[in-house]
Amino acid sequence: MADKYRKRPVIIEAMRFGSHTEALPFGDLHAWLSEGGCSFRLGQAMDGPVFMLISSLEGWMRAEIGDWIIRGVEGEFYPCKPSVFAATYEPEETTRG
Repeated sequence: MADKYRKRPVIIEAMRFGSHTEALPFGDLHAWLSEGGCSFRLGQAMDGPVFMLISSLEGWMRAEIGDWIIRGVEGEFYPCKPSVFAATYEPEETTRG
């Protein structure tokens, strides 16, 4: 029988693809990915929605509008579907003084 493990509580950074794309070249998301050294490209199928290709530790991954883009614990970037993000992460509560 397999052992069970709990995910360690780590704090990640994330931005939602689509909610930070107000201005080309897609605003805050573009700056955040660029500053983090992430290689990425925008694409669009014929008359279809815009998508993003992100260079991750596992190769190029596709992010759709509405997906979350996560910066992991080693500084790597990767997309995450909204349902998985909601089941895995919650906002970090910070104290501001």
